[in-house]
Amino acid sequence: MAQTVIEKIAQTHAVDLPAGAELHAGDFVTLIPDQIMTHDNTAAVLNKFEKLGVGQIKNPRQPVYALDHDIQNKSESNLAKYARIEAFAKSQGVDFYPAGTGIGHQVMIENGYIKPGGFCVASDSHSNMYGAMSAVGTPVVRTDAAAIWATGRFWWQIPRTVRVWLSGELRPGVTGKDLILTLCGLYNKGEVLNAAIEFAGPGVGTLSMDARMSISNMTTEWGALVGWFPCDEKTVDFLMKHRAILDLQGFHDRITKDELDGWTTDPMTSDDDSVYAGTIDLNLDDVGPHVAGPDTVQRTAPLSDLMAADIKIHKAYLLSCVNSRLEDLKAAADVLLGHKVAEGVDFYVAAASQFVEDQAKELGYWQVLLDSGAQALPPSCGPCIGLGTGLLDAGEVGISATNRNFKGRMGSRDAKCYLASPVVVAASAIAGKIAGPEEFSGDLPAYDFKPGAKAPRGGSVEILDGFPAKVEGRGLWLDLDNLNTDGIYGKDYTYNEDMTREDMARVVMENYDAEFAGIIATGDVLIGGFNFGTGSSREQAVTALQAAGASMLIAGSYSQTYLRNAINNGFICLESPTLVEAMRAAYDGRDEKTVVTDEPLTVDFAGASITWKGEAYGFAPLGRPVQEVIVAGGVENQVRETLR
Repeated sequence: MAQTVIEKIAQTHAVDLPAGAELHAGDFVTLIPDQIMTHDNTAAVLNKFEKLGVGQIKNPRQPVYALDHDIQNKSESNLAKYARIEAFAKSQGVDFYPAGTGIGHQVMIENGYIKPGGFCVASDSHSNMYGAMSAVGTPVVRTDAAAIWATGRFWWQIPRTVRVWLSGELRPGVTGKDLILTLCGLYNKGEVLNAAIEFAGPGVGTLSMDARMSISNMTTEWGALVGWFPCDEKTVDFLMKHRAILDLQGFHDRITKDELDGWTTDPMTSDDDSVYAGTIDLNLDDVGPHVAGPDTVQRTAPLSDLMAADIKIHKAYLLSCVNSRLEDLKAAADVLLGHKVAEGVDFYVAAASQFVEDQAKELGYWQVLLDSGAQALPPSCGPCIGLGTGLLDAGEVGISATNRNFKGRMGSRDAKCYLASPVVVAASAIAGKIAGPEEFSGDLPAYDFKPGAKAPRGGSVEILDGFPAKVEGRGLWLDLDNLNTDGIYGKDYTYNEDMTREDMARVVMENYDAEFAGIIATGDVLIGGFNFGTGSSREQAVTALQAAGASMLIAGSYSQTYLRNAINNGFICLESPTLVEAMRAAYDGRDEKTVVTDEPLTVDFAGASITWKGEAYGFAPLGRPVQEVIVAGGVENQVRETLR
């Protein structure tokens, strides 16, 4: 059967497959990633690693540590944390990049770790950016990272692939950021949720590598797990230039001539007759400058609409891993040349890396930014995640070339933040209000999503010793899409380390339904809506449900961070959109937030089906890798048993 490029890359990195097995969307698989990047959270991963009782990292060439999030913090505790990470890296022989080198994802690409056909993960949601280099880049949680350090491997469910076919060419003044903002706003009904995006078509060749990085990076905000671009002449040229730099530094094996020759003559692609979960057609000629917000990436509008609203700004930002590369700095400098930042506006600039900043200085772009009144920050995340200098105060409005504008992320919850391209951010800093190129109309590209035929694979699956073949339980129906982790386990308890399991069971779902703790009983099966567990990565949103006695969770779809946390903690999660729709139809109009189903559910793991009220509903079979984690009682126990 034909494979998409995502399925092929997973196949080349998979281990413990039965002879002749061919991987496709929906399959659970054990993979050996090429690299695992962690940043400031290396300290948290290290704590988990040490609890495993492991003395040595399995493959010291796999991890890369790059300090980038809180580098403006010079407190004794933060400096001690950084020193601990550096010392551990040295003791293990792991590549380490100190604070000031740059943002981790940029560092990974500049230093030749990310290659076409590769599979690279990071304990950070924007590892999708590696797809610009024709690699699969996808996030993992901290437990995964510790397990990869210890064993070199992790489990993954291959996502369905949505192909985005690009034609035409972006007009002058329109950027890759405008393209991804357009996609986020136009296709915001779950079309690509938890999918892999494969960009294709003649329009791809017109996009620069910097533009591809911006687009891949923000496929995260679009809801996807992967944002992949094909390897072409621009990709190989980029890698060739970086190989020359790395050779001068003595890193001759990072990118080899044989690899370059292979990417040129035989780049990995999808088979011609691959089946996609959906396709999107977009003519780049139809894309104009766009702005997202406030408070969400999913609400976008043409720049002309925002300009007509005359929205005053107080702060502007050109920084982060999505938009602070050389092309972005040049675009802003071109707008700012000969102008000054408006009175009452603070404009903050930070390059994606010191290498990028040095290039910008050499070419004169950096000085133009400073002469205009921009305030330079070190190459790091900083204000993008609400750390360091330049945060938004209550009542302020900001416009930013970053990738997220959630309420409170970049400062006060009483501030507003809009997202835009470097061109629009620079123009707005000059005008003191949202502004930019005026020659573009407010027209939007046409909506053109065509659902495909590929669904999660059904059928029987081998059941391992210790894993239940069938489970029956009372159902609890939670009729809400996008139920977030704060609704499941409130922020007031998240950092209280004294909470016992009994305490957690008492407050679980408190922000969703105050009656929930009194309804749930041991063995109950929870049924949630779509995108269950969105929001923060707090593991207690899983462990509190376990503490309350839930046997498993069934949902229409999940936040992948929640799904990984759940399975890593030994909590079974099944995805069955058809069951969710049946529940929704059966209990439409009920006032209760937690509905006890009038008949129990029977889950047949061997047959990958759920029976309720005489009807059967399918789900993606839980393959061997997930069953092994569940039987072990979670990834940490599994690692201990493996190493023992």
